[in-house]
Formats: sequence, structure tokens, C-alpha cells
Amino acid sequence: MKTWKLSMSNKLLILLFFGMPFLVCGQNPENQEFPSHSREFYVASLVRIADPLLSAISKDQLKLQMPVERSPSAWDDRTHVTYLEGFGRLLSGMAPWLELGPDDSSEGKLRKKYLEMARKGITNATNPEAADYMNFTEDRQPLVDAAFLAQALLRAPTQLWDPLPAETKQQVTKSLKATRSIEPYYSNWLLFSSMIEAALLKFDDSADDFRLQQPIRKHMEWYLGDGMYGDGPDFHWDYYNSFVIQPMLLDILKTMNEAGLKHEEEYEAVLNRAKRYAEIQERLISPEGTYPPIGRSLAYRFGAFQLLSQIALWEELPEELEPSQVRGALQKVIFNQLNTPGTFDENGWLQIGFFGHQPSIGEGYISTGSLYLCSEAFLVLGLPENNRFWTDEAKPWTQKKIWNGQNIPIDKAEK
Repeated sequence: MKTWKLSMSNKLLILLFFGMPFLVCGQNPENQEFPSHSREFYVASLVRIADPLLSAISKDQLKLQMPVERSPSAWDDRTHVTYLEGFGRLLSGMAPWLELGPDDSSEGKLRKKYLEMARKGITNATNPEAADYMNFTEDRQPLVDAAFLAQALLRAPTQLWDPLPAETKQQVTKSLKATRSIEPYYSNWLLFSSMIEAALLKFDDSADDFRLQQPIRKHMEWYLGDGMYGDGPDFHWDYYNSFVIQPMLLDILKTMNEAGLKHEEEYEAVLNRAKRYAEIQERLISPEGTYPPIGRSLAYRFGAFQLLSQIALWEELPEELEPSQVRGALQKVIFNQLNTPGTFDENGWLQIGFFGHQPSIGEGYISTGSLYLCSEAFLVLGLPENNRFWTDEAKPWTQKKIWNGQNIPIDKAEK
């Protein structure tokens, strides 16, 4: 693989002026002398993932340009759901970075570019006259990805929602309400209904109270202890506590409290559990930046660490975790999975796999659009560049410490 010799700032400028999707290669992902390189690595990595999709949808050409790869066990051709999957999931992960808004820095100019693309994409995705108008009602899958789109709007209201034309806002709320015809499964899917209603609560004051509140009640019942919820009544050893359950609980309850619905007690309980789960997630990352390939949806790659990234973004990490050790751990994981051959096709689109191109690892519901849930690992980019997460000296993460013979805090179950 080619090693880039340009300075990090020049790479961002190339990305800005030429629109080249590329990954910053040849840089030590644990650089201890120049911690600012970490942020530039994260930005360049996110942009490499996002550029083909946002470029296409901003031109109303996503359905024309995006390949639709399926696993050998695919249930159907997935073309009726994959485009909303890709767009909603990508924006959900990008939103905190986009919410920082444009400025005169190289990174701020990048945000301006992708904000404009994202807003055009929202218009095209919800405009019945557009070529990229998306399916919000056929089959059950649109409920899932309308929820990710709603989550993106909640995470970046001043940049992704407020500037939209009135007509587009009406189209978005109409599209979100259309998903009410879809019955969720009795599992984490309940939260997709709740997330959509949370967005309607904030932006349209038209939430369905039962669809908003009942999923919260059920998940409080499904809490199993030590930072883990069941996916439904039963425990599943997979990453859905991070893919969906805990981030959505946090965002929904935060929105409800801001709207005056008085769920402070539940919010505090959910936040404390999330902090414990973030602690567990950090301990799962090996010294080499690998993690256990356990459970469903491994093709979402490092999206498995959404919750750890969100707790770092909210500056709620447990006392035992230094922000810079989380930065290094996530960076190493992203570096490993993004840099292996086969992660992208020749046009820069993600391909099915966990480490490279592994189509058989995808379940029947996995297609190209599904893969963009990996963007959720980049929530930390919502922290400004002068935040200590980016500026503190790099420190080893927990497994790196212990396998190097260093002392680490005793791990304790949630109190």
C-alpha cells in the first residue's frame, strides 16, 4: 500500500480542494510526540468513508452510483432499503463533527463542504420527485434507518436541521411519520420507533407518546446488570449495546428532558450504566488494536465502539480512563480495519467484511448501505480540536498497560 509523504495539514488541503477520498497512511496511529496528528487521522478517515456517498446523494445520484453488495445469505436484493441504510447511518456518526460548523481552518472548510452535501442529501432523500427519494415504508428495515437519520438530526440540530428550507423540513417530518406503519420487533427495534418520535418531539412537537415512552420503559426492565441490557428479555453476547441500545437510550432521554418531560432519574441511571459499559469496551481492545469478533453484525466493523466514542464525546468517561488512552485505542482499531486491503472497492465504497473483504461474514440483512454504521466510531470528532481528548499526551490503553507488565486499576462490577 502506498505511503503518503505529505504533511498532515497538506493532506487535508488536498482532500478539500480535490475531493480525493483517501486514508492517511504511513502515520503511526499512536504518535506520542504529535497528538494533534490523531485528530487529522480521524478526520481524514471519516472523510474517506463519507465522500463517495455524500458526493453521490448531493447530486441526486446515489441510486445510480452506489454498488449494492449482498452476503451469500442475503434475504433479497436489498436495493429497496440499502440507500437509506447508508445515508442515515453515515450522518448519525458524522453529525457531532458537522455540528461544529464551518470556519476558516482546513478542517472547517471540509465541514462546510460536507455540510452542504449532507443538506442536499436530506432534501433528495425525502423529496418524492428526486431520483434518490428513499423508501420509508416498504418492508420493516426503513424503521431502523429512519431512526438513524432522526438521530443525526438530533445530534446536529443547528447544522443539519435549522438551515433546511421549510419545504424540506415538512418532507422530513412526513417521511419520519410514515414509518409509524411499521411494527417494530420486540427487541432493540423498539428504540427505533422511540428515536423517530424523539426527533418529532423536538422538531415538530408531534410525538406519539406511547411510541416515544414505551421503549424506554421496556429497556429499563431489560437491564441485566453491570452495564448491559438484554436485546429484549434475553442476553445476547454481541455489540448491540453499542450499535443501538445505549447510544439511543442516551439521546432519546436527553431529548425528552430538554423538552421538559422530566426523565432525569432514568437518564442518570442510563448514563451511569453507559459509563460502566464504556469502561468494559475500552478493556476489550487488545494491545494490537483488535477486539473479539463475537455476535451479529460484525460487518459494522468499528461501529462496535459507538458507545465508548459517545461517552468520550460527552466527557463522561469513568475516572479510571484517560481521554488520550481512549483516543489511542479507538485510533488503533480504526487504523487496523480501515487499512487492510479489501475494505473499500476501487471506487471508494465500503465492502462487506470485518477485516478486509469477507462477504460471507454478513448476515442476510447486510448490504452495502448497512456497513456505514462504522461511522459511529467518529462521534468524538464533535470535541473541538483544543479539547484535551486531542491535545493530551498519548497514553497506553488498559490492555496495552497490563500486557506490558504495568499496574492497572482493579476492575469492578457496577455498584
